[in-house]
Amino acid sequence: MRGTVKKLVRDRKFGFIEAENGKDVYFHASALVDVTFEELQERNTVEFEVRPGQDGRSQAANITRVGKQDGWWNE
Repeated sequence: MRGTVKKLVRDRKFGFIEAENGKDVYFHASALVDVTFEELQERNTVEFEVRPGQDGRSQAANITRVGKQDGWWNE
């Protein structure tokens, strides 16, 4: 699945991705594969898998960035 980083909560190392279907998906920094949480920016385009989280709600896993250009990842 593909989406855009919508919000980052830096001090708690989590955020939300707006998926192509318009739904927001929670993610934790530990789900990032090829980028660190510190490098990630809002509006970056990412690909990810959706898996059930510990509380039963969906969360993103195996998050990878898409197309790095001038410090921003875009399509």
